[in-house]
Amino acid sequence: MSRLLVLCRHGQSEWNLKNLFTGWRDPDLTIKGIDEAKKAGERLKAMGIRFDVCFTSVLTRAQNTANLILTELEQADLETHKNLALNERDYGDLNGLNKDDACAKWGEDQVHIWRRSYDVPPPGGESLKDTAARVLPYYVHDILPAVLSGKITLVAAHGNSLRALIMAMEGLTPEEIIARELETGVPLVYNLNADSSVESVKILK
Repeated sequence: MSRLLVLCRHGQSEWNLKNLFTGWRDPDLTIKGIDEAKKAGERLKAMGIRFDVCFTSVLTRAQNTANLILTELEQADLETHKNLALNERDYGDLNGLNKDDACAKWGEDQVHIWRRSYDVPPPGGESLKDTAARVLPYYVHDILPAVLSGKITLVAAHGNSLRALIMAMEGLTPEEIIARELETGVPLVYNLNADSSVESVKILK
């Protein structure tokens, strides 16, 4: 049985381009981001992948990435589940701020701690640990059963919601997952074992 799970961070957003903390704010994809999503679909098509189900967040940039990927695969009408459990980490008071301006206000060291620590949230926001606390139950109850039943599954989401998934799937430490960079619009193709552990992973660049 195929137990295939594809994770893809959304393509470049307008606020990625402007170097702004985005979190739960809802900017759309840039022209580059649209191209990244289309190319992700092309790479998946070249592998012969066709999806049975798709999961995404309630944010536009992730939904449009999923739509563009599925359109390339001629699966635009695929069953798609949207849930805020897959939303990006909420950056709280940092949302909408330029990252350089945030460093000027709070200090570079403090902003680095908020961005790269596992369990220290920014003011009014979520840490990666907090993000994992909402992502992982949704994965276990909704996404994983689909994968283990043999449905080829796409998850189009965000850098930190996907880090939370990858940390659990690959058994990484907080230090290891914080160091993991996820490029926009680059699919990760996982083959899972029957016990949900990772058999293999391929990065489609």
